Amino acid sequence: MNKNKIIGSILLASSLLVTTAHADIKIGAIFDLTGGLNIYGIQQNNALNLAVENINNNGGLLGDTLVVKSYDSQSELSKYTQYAKTSVLRDGISAMFAGLTSSSREAIRPIFRKANIPYFYSSLYEGGACDKQTFVTGSSASQQLSVLIKWAVEKYGPRIYVMAPDYNFGTISAYWIKKYAADNGAEVVGQDFLALTVTDYSPTLQKIQAAKPDFVVALPVGANQTGFLEQFAATGLKDKIGVVSTNYGSGNQQVVVSPEAGKGLIASQGYFMSVNSPENTEFTKKWVAKYGSEIPIVSGAVDVWNAVHIWAAAVKEAGTAESTPVIAALESGISFKAPNGIVTIEGGSHHLRQNIYIAEGNDQHGFNIIKTFEDVAPSYENEKCDLVSNPKLVKHFTP
Repeated sequence: MNKNKIIGSILLASSLLVTTAHADIKIGAIFDLTGGLNIYGIQQNNALNLAVENINNNGGLLGDTLVVKSYDSQSELSKYTQYAKTSVLRDGISAMFAGLTSSSREAIRPIFRKANIPYFYSSLYEGGACDKQTFVTGSSASQQLSVLIKWAVEKYGPRIYVMAPDYNFGTISAYWIKKYAADNGAEVVGQDFLALTVTDYSPTLQKIQAAKPDFVVALPVGANQTGFLEQFAATGLKDKIGVVSTNYGSGNQQVVVSPEAGKGLIASQGYFMSVNSPENTEFTKKWVAKYGSEIPIVSGAVDVWNAVHIWAAAVKEAGTAESTPVIAALESGISFKAPNGIVTIEGGSHHLRQNIYIAEGNDQHGFNIIKTFEDVAPSYENEKCDLVSNPKLVKHFTP
């Protein structure tokens, strides 16, 4: 081999090494950055970018840079499917982080199942999603309601009224409320399922007065929730009847609710900003440095932060970002020291074991944590969904 060929071979080898050393690992993100759901989507997207920044600042992933291919669904379901297909066919992503509503999840998870790309859904929800490529880092209804109903019955009494939106989150959550009421010697004495367009809650308030419950489980979404709570307080019912919720505060409703309406309300979620832990202190420090402190951090943001780091830990364990080895690593039971405590992926159900907190609204538009339930298992999902032994199982289980 002549001298020029030797030099050319050396340069080619060096070029390949440089290219390999500076390769990118791409992940996708589809969140509601504009439209009616952006109060959730912006924080979810902020959390993803902060997590990616944190990973890249600590050496990247397997020596490579993590890059986000991000899309705004504009709070429209059709945009989710459009951008999911684009991310698969054009972007070459290794994982997807997307969605708030259950309808958005159900619209896109078949796309990632077919492409064999890990998809992370990071929002509290009604529970039951079972899919080899889908991983859920938000809390399920059975996780939240199992502890909340028991606590509320002991606190307020056995008579329960359910006020919920008229779609799967509300109707399925109502089933769980009835189940846990029965488990704790209580009963649902009335329920009302309302369209998201309702703004006048007078008929519902009259029904609540007539039913004489000890507490109301209030599950309206977004602005509907703040409207209901203000009207509930204005009638004087708040002084006589307790109010608990699994989604109050998930979109920072406590910031816009008046202190008169918000003080004393009970919320149950997987994260509140007031969690006292070194991990949460470090996380909130990073968050405030990048995004400021004017808007409190919601649970969905932490669910996304956790999802990105859990996926990254699986990539490191697998030694590759390729889907099949990463999914196997996730199913081995990846744990992560999260802002809300230690979280662990259940291999069979692809849901998280995690802490569930009960917090009380204060008169400063915030929450005080009054009870912590540690390491709560997604018991319903674990019972119905074992993707290790039955990897072809694809179903959204409903009770």
